[in-house]
This record gives sequence, C-alpha cells and structure tokens, in this order.
Amino acid sequence: MATSGLAAVPALGEERRSEDAEAAHRVGVGRQVCFDRRSVPLEDLVGVQVAGCQTGCTWYVEPLVAKWFARLRWDVHGESLGTGTVASMAVLDRGTQVAPTSGTESTGRVDLGATLSWYRHGRNDATTWIDRIGSGPRASGRFVRATWTPDGPATLHMRWSADAALDAETWGPGADWLLARVPFMVGDLDEGDTELETDEHPVVAAASRANRFVRFGASGTLYHELLPIILQQRITAIEGKHQWTLLCRELSDSAPGPFAGLLVPPAPDVLRHQPSWWFHPLGIERKRAQPMIEVARHASKFWDWAELEPSEAARLLRLIPGVGAWTTGCVTGPAMGDVDAVPVGDYHVKNIIGWNLADEARATDERMLELLEPYAGRRGRVVRAVTAHGRGAPKFGPKQRILPMSRW
Repeated sequence: MATSGLAAVPALGEERRSEDAEAAHRVGVGRQVCFDRRSVPLEDLVGVQVAGCQTGCTWYVEPLVAKWFARLRWDVHGESLGTGTVASMAVLDRGTQVAPTSGTESTGRVDLGATLSWYRHGRNDATTWIDRIGSGPRASGRFVRATWTPDGPATLHMRWSADAALDAETWGPGADWLLARVPFMVGDLDEGDTELETDEHPVVAAASRANRFVRFGASGTLYHELLPIILQQRITAIEGKHQWTLLCRELSDSAPGPFAGLLVPPAPDVLRHQPSWWFHPLGIERKRAQPMIEVARHASKFWDWAELEPSEAARLLRLIPGVGAWTTGCVTGPAMGDVDAVPVGDYHVKNIIGWNLADEARATDERMLELLEPYAGRRGRVVRAVTAHGRGAPKFGPKQRILPMSRW
C-alpha cells in the first residue's frame, strides 16, 4: 500500500470545528466520517487522511478541473473502496508522490452493473445511462445519472473495471451532495446475505447464490425514484418507461456537465403547475398525472423522509393521494436500500413468487406475503433474487394488447 513515508499533520477538524460540523454522511464500508465543510484548496492537495478513520485509511484527491467538479478516491488496507467527498482531514506531505493501489478487488466483489441497473427505467431513460462490457463482477462499465439534490441539479459519472478502482465525477450545484451518495448507491453499506445462499428452499438458495454480487444501493432521491414508478401504475412497464422518456423530453432541462442529451427529471416547481389534461397527449391519464403533481408539491419534504426508517418513510409516502403499497414497495428499495421492500399489488411478482416457492402457477398478494414470511426483514432481497434468477410463472393465454389511452 502506498502510504509509507507520509507524515500527517493534525486534522483540520481538530484545529477548528466549523458550525456545519454536525452535518455527517456515511462513507466507506461501515464507517462514519463527520464532514467538517471547512473551505480547503483541494487543487493544492496530493493526499488527505480521514480523521477518525482506521489505521491505513488514506484518501487521494485529484485536482479540481471545473467550478463544481471534484473527484476523490480512497484506499483502505490496500483495497480501493470507491469514491466519496472530503471529510475532516489531515494534509499529508505535499512533496510525497501518492499513487493509488492497483489490482483492486472492490469491483471484483460487487456486480456494479446489476446493482445500479434499478436506477434506469428503460433503455431510453433520458436521466440515467448504463453501458456495460461483459457481465457479472468482472465486467467493465460506466453509469451516468442526472438528478435533483437538496442543493440543486447535479450529474454523476462513474466508471469501473475489473482491474481498476471505481472512479466518480460530479457536476452541478449539487455535486458535493451527489458525490457523497456514491458509496450508498453502489451498495458499499450492504454486506449481502450469505445465509440465504444455504437456505432450506432450493430455489431461494440457488437464486441467492446467482445474485450474491448484487447489492442494495440507496440513492436518497425519493422524488426521482417516485416519478417513473408512478407512471408504471396500471399499465405495462414498457409503456410506463416510454412515457417517462416522453415526459422528460417535454419538461426537463439539460443536465450539468459534458453529456449531450442527458436530462434532469422535471423540476418540482414545473411539474406541480401542469394541469392534468396537459399529460393526455403523452398517454398519461388523470389517475397517474395527479399523483405526480402531488409528489412534486411535497418534493421538499422527501430529503428528510429519506433519512427515516424505510417503513416510516413508506407510511408517509402513502399519505400522498395516488401513492400506495405497490409504489412504495418499488421505491424504498432503490431510494433507501430497503431489503424488506415488497411490491404488493404487482401483476407478475406474486405469481413468480408463488410458482418458485410453492409450485403454484397463480397466487394472490396474501399468498405471496405468506410465502415470504420466513424471510421477514429481507423479503425484498429474496424477491429481487428470485425474479432475476428464478422461473417465470406459466402463461395460459395470449399477451394482452397494448392500447392507447383513447381506446381504453
């Protein structure tokens, strides 16, 4: 590990605590680092050491190349764990050459492509792009997402490969906030569940082994996750994803950063002032347009709700007209990393669970919850593994025709 010969000085946070020191974020794997938020000329730093981090934890800062851009990479005991933002830190000897370690295992243990895939809604999602070469934990790829943060719009760009550290860049007024979410989004705080790999049920065990490298990330952006899920209510996923693309093209602004064609989700202030009839040409009827308008009206509350327990956040979300158990079951997973989230009311999931766990071709929501009861506290993890690697439920008839709203 390239930390020998580095003489650290007292941490900046120990010299003077700023008034914002109470603001904290979880970064790394299971460690909590308190952000000092003192202004530091990062372009002058070669490396920084996180105050309070375990021995051998060194953060490497690359120079700022734009007003809103910063990139940070850290290594712990020779293993690169990803990216984050600057915390209370000690400046290392600027004359010392610091190089990141090679041969990282971080991307070898996690299938980042599959972990991040639930943030994209359709191949034409204008807010989220994923490109992958290969599959599984040894694949290479990139992830680009534009979203709203408490500080405004921001864009995230992540790159990874089997033999290099995860690399992340952010742009926009909310760049710092979004960069701090990277460890959450890639599932660094989710240790997985090896017990499911030896579960008594053979399908659950096999699906869990096949899904062992997939983690539950947490974007923290409830507003962004809610909109495309609401559009998928009452219709097929293909239709909902297409309408999400159309909605963004009509109401969204270009995302910060260098990515042409990338859009942020519709701004809450813009979406909330649209009358329900405005959505009709997009194929969105009032019963789905009105919940989106209501979500936009309450968008400022979601940052606080995202810090609550998932069950409490789901309860509050269900107070919004048009947001029910199915919507919260689909949203609290990607937004909050809820491993117990179940989409009650889904057209397909109940049958997939019934078929795989009880050889029942058709099941009700009540039956699905009964079958998942032994996995309470991790039902979402079982559902995600079984729907991805289990058997599809039998079909007994032709596909339903997809009709435009005018022919309903």
